[in-house]
Amino acid sequence: MLYFAIPCYNESATVGLLLWRLRKVFQEQPREYEVLVFDDGSTDSTADTLEPYRKVMPLTVLGGTHVGYARAVDALLREASKRTRYPRRDAVIVLQADFTDQPENIPELVKRFDGGADIVVGERTADSLVVPQPVRTLRRVAKWLVNPFVSVHGVRDPFGALRLYRVSVIRDVIKERGAEPLLTADGWSANMDLLLRAAAHARRIETVEVTPRYDVRARESRVRAWADAMTLFRFARGARGRSVRVSRA
Repeated sequence: MLYFAIPCYNESATVGLLLWRLRKVFQEQPREYEVLVFDDGSTDSTADTLEPYRKVMPLTVLGGTHVGYARAVDALLREASKRTRYPRRDAVIVLQADFTDQPENIPELVKRFDGGADIVVGERTADSLVVPQPVRTLRRVAKWLVNPFVSVHGVRDPFGALRLYRVSVIRDVIKERGAEPLLTADGWSANMDLLLRAAAHARRIETVEVTPRYDVRARESRVRAWADAMTLFRFARGARGRSVRVSRA
């Protein structure tokens, strides 16, 4: 079973397209899956956009109140962990509702998982035709802010959201954290926080190059380059010593 964990806040313009493309991918490559969407208190027509998809695909909508990105991801991961019957055989895939993450990249992540990887990281290339300036700026400075303090061996881009995790690894993180939040940061820092925590329980990590799409997204980027850069720096400094080395393929 594959569980798709999609945090969603005011993404009515793109979340329907994402689900339609996701459904199309798995019609062509049959695989049992469930889609979990956390509606983070959207104030647009996101809920109305999601409703028809309940009838044509295995979709569950969680949330309804605004809790922020990190807590939305936390809730989705815990829900996937609760639903699984075979945590060693199942995976949870986190992707964005704004269509930045492309469903067509998912089969390659799944292929690496089937080959034995516990975590598969989608590493964003620089080939995207339209990269918002705040994203370009933050990507340029992020690694210089973080690398002196924390890293995951072999992962060049620890900041993106598109990731596949073996559910047993997520369960280990949940057991370790107990009632505490799985993620203590937000935004790109939350993505790195999750990777660091999960990598500590993984035997093998692989990476796949992906090209994000920014030209389909109907809204401006929520990245605030310098504010997010400072958040990354504070997170990395506080996480000093959490660098992880795991085996590679």
